[in-house]
Amino acid sequence: MNIRPASPLRVQHPAVADDPRWALIVARDKSADGRLWYSVSTTGVYCRPSCPSRTANPKNITLHDTIESARATGFRPCRRCNPDGPSLECENASLVAKACRLIEESEDEPSLEDLAAAVERSPSYFHRIFKASTGLTPKAYAAGHRAKKVREGLETGTSVTEAMYDAGFNSSGRFYEKSNGMLGMTPTQYREGGVNEDIKFAVGQSCLGAILVASSAKGVASILLGDDPDALVRDLQNRFPKARLIGMDRDYEALIAKVCGFVENPGVGLDLPLDVRGTAFQRRVWQALQEIPVGGRVSYSDVARRIGLPNATRAVAGACAANNIAVAIPCHRVVRNDGALSGYAWGVDRKRVLLDREVLQSA
Repeated sequence: MNIRPASPLRVQHPAVADDPRWALIVARDKSADGRLWYSVSTTGVYCRPSCPSRTANPKNITLHDTIESARATGFRPCRRCNPDGPSLECENASLVAKACRLIEESEDEPSLEDLAAAVERSPSYFHRIFKASTGLTPKAYAAGHRAKKVREGLETGTSVTEAMYDAGFNSSGRFYEKSNGMLGMTPTQYREGGVNEDIKFAVGQSCLGAILVASSAKGVASILLGDDPDALVRDLQNRFPKARLIGMDRDYEALIAKVCGFVENPGVGLDLPLDVRGTAFQRRVWQALQEIPVGGRVSYSDVARRIGLPNATRAVAGACAANNIAVAIPCHRVVRNDGALSGYAWGVDRKRVLLDREVLQSA
């Protein structure tokens, strides 16, 4: 009787697809970089989890807890994700930071070609990574920085002419052409705290309590909510300390009626000319908020991703808190990641009322 020898016992390793670490690779999770690597037998490379290359078949993948283990395969490091060095994202962030310093330190606005040459990248590639990192084009970033320098100069008492040249404007004509867009008023008015600027306002009542709407010549500059109408007027005075506040007549009261009507019935929509005053980043966040539909809710991280800056969640929350135009710039539609209501400048209870009404209207 022939007895066949027993086959050697094989150790069964769990399939890569069943390993919880595989999900990090499928998601290209950047937080796993530096803690996990994988090698691909069919291509002979090893990669970091966030590698942008097409996801390989898990049957051809080996997971590694150390870079030394990945190197021991004898495979070469992936050229796309550079697992032995800084990630492409880190490298690009460094290039963008360098370009931002060049913009901020230059007397004249550098051209796209000059900036790209300084970081040794093609203009098209540099433009793409700059916008992906900052949410702005290099030109818009330069304009925002220039506007910031103008505001800082005027706020410290610098003459208009000095502020103009310090910000890199070589022509007074070009400066005054852009000043209203940057400041919302003339440079002299801004330097003097809005002196001689007329701010029209009226106060109405709704289910949210008192509502104050205030406008400049450009558009609605503030919508404030509260319990005490007099306190809202004092708040407006603090926001525009040297402007002339003008209580408006029946024609203006039609505007506040429109705002109150929207609060009571969000389905009617609210289309107002706005005088939005803020930094370039804040304006970008506020624009993203205006694109959230009635009845919609997003998280702060959702907004950060929408403006192309997924790591700027806290800055987005700060921009929401700095919003002076309630309802028309709907920061009330931003909630926490778990759906819970977060802080609201005019009270969480008002935020809940606004959201509940919008849900009913959109149902």
